[in-house]
Amino acid sequence: MTAQASLRERKKARTRASLREHALRLFREQGYHATTVEQIAAAAEVSPSTFFRYFPTKEDLVLQDDMDARLAKAFARQPPELGPVAAIRAATREAWGSFTPEEWEQIRQGGELTMHVPEIRARAMNEFARAINVIAEVLAARTGRAPDDIRLRALAGAVVGVMMSVFLPPEMGEGMDVVPEFSAIFGPDSVFRLDAALALLEEGLPL
Repeated sequence: MTAQASLRERKKARTRASLREHALRLFREQGYHATTVEQIAAAAEVSPSTFFRYFPTKEDLVLQDDMDARLAKAFARQPPELGPVAAIRAATREAWGSFTPEEWEQIRQGGELTMHVPEIRARAMNEFARAINVIAEVLAARTGRAPDDIRLRALAGAVVGVMMSVFLPPEMGEGMDVVPEFSAIFGPDSVFRLDAALALLEEGLPL
């Protein structure tokens, strides 16, 4: 990557982070539904059209953090002698450890919005599908198989299923009256529960 391209990527990352930061602040201050894309863009000092270049919808702003990108980069760094699930486990530990306390606070806020706002919760299903595609892509790069190989897709789906089983509360569903605090489910220490669940997958899910 050239210096100019690297500078563009850093500027894009800063704009993306600024939009998320201002949006979460406005959501706290005036509520999710009362906050408009125009208000978020103005707070971040960009145009609404720039907002939509980064996030197709307001829901996407909440759901799309850097977790997938950091996991993919960490996965690519794992030694080739590790099996796919072992490499995913190691990449998960590395990615979780890369977030600052401030970033975890943003993730926590986004997670609580996902649990409390029906529109975001519904849109989250798209994110699970996207996560399967991301994991299939990084597995393809590691194994030399095609991303649509049924074995890769099955493994990617299994990994995302494990993540959902760890991070979605059992009582979550339509019409639920009480939603548990997201910080009790997904935070820096959640990597230990996720690693234990992925270890079961690596062992073939013995019962």
